[in-house]
Order: sequence, then structure tokens, then C-alpha cells
Amino acid sequence: MEESTEGAKEQQSASSGSYFLIIVRLSVLFILLCGIVYPLTATAIAQVLMPSQANGSLLKNTAGAVVGSELIGQNFTDPGRFHGRVSSIEYQAGASGSNNYGPSNPDMLKRTQDFIAQWQQDNPDVPIAKLPVDLATNSGSGLDPHITPQSAIVQIPRVSQVTGIPAAQLEELVDRYTEGRDLGLFGEKRVNVLKLNIALSELHGAL
Repeated sequence: MEESTEGAKEQQSASSGSYFLIIVRLSVLFILLCGIVYPLTATAIAQVLMPSQANGSLLKNTAGAVVGSELIGQNFTDPGRFHGRVSSIEYQAGASGSNNYGPSNPDMLKRTQDFIAQWQQDNPDVPIAKLPVDLATNSGSGLDPHITPQSAIVQIPRVSQVTGIPAAQLEELVDRYTEGRDLGLFGEKRVNVLKLNIALSELHGAL
């Protein structure tokens, strides 16, 4: 009886050791597959099929220097450049989001009033009634790189006055950089502000 009990214990110990080795081997295997092989394979495929997107959809200026990503907006303040949407996070891509204030929130009202006052100061030739709502509002992420074509058009008088570029030429530029709906059905027409300003810099000055 004692020998039988000892044999059972040895068999159980051997089984436990066997299970432990199996767990270790599977863990190592999945670490190699999921932690090394899969990421390297996915990266290699992306670099071959879509290198621009895989590297962050980076945009370069006329000198070939990287000036940003077409996926993330920037806080343009130069009156001689087209401006993007309001961003409560100052376009800091490390933490996207917005305050999600309601229309009656005091901070929201003050921010909107301050923006309108600044808009009137910077764009005296454009009536406040023609200010598109997307210029005065935050996007859900705070990183939206696009504005509506109308939001670009209403800035033309200011940009034209500062740069000396004829308004008609700027209108052609906005039209050229107006992107259509996705698949012709989804979303709205839009203008990538960074792309537009890079093109503007070719006409006026370095970005």
C-alpha cells in the first residue's frame, strides 16, 4: 500500500512537472509569435503596401523637412495662414479629446465669445454672420486637421491682405485642396489645413 501511494505521488509529481514545461513552452511560443513575429510581419507588410500611412502620413514642406502629419491638426496663428478649428487641447496628440461642454456651460460661452471677438479683430471684412460654426467649435478629438471649404473661403480676405496674393488665386488654391466625400457618399467635403498652408507657402513664403 505504501509503495502504491509513493508511486502515485511520483506520477503526480511527474505530471505536474510535465504540465509546467508545457505551460512554459506555450508561453515562450506565444511571446515569440505575438510579441515579435506578428508585429514585425505586420510592419513589413504595411511598409510595402502603404509606406506613407505606416510612417504617420507625414507631410513635408518645399525644403523637404517634415512639418507635421496630415492626420493631426496644428494651431496656426499667423494671420497670413489659414487657421484650423478650435482645439481645447491645443492639438496635443498625446491625449485626444474635448471638454464636451454643453451650450449653456459658462466656460464654453466665454471661449466662444473670446473666439468671436478675436475673429472680428482678425477678419474685419467678414461679417460675423458668415462665420462657419466649425471654426468656432471643438472637434470630438480636438485633433481634427480639416475644416469645411466655406471655413477656408471666409479666411481668404485676411490671407490675401497679409500675403498680397490675389483672392481669386487663393480661391483656386482652396478649390484644389478641397477633398470630396469618402467613396462619394460618406462625410462632407473638407480641406486639410496643413496641406493648404504648405501649398500657400509655395506662393508666399516658407512654412
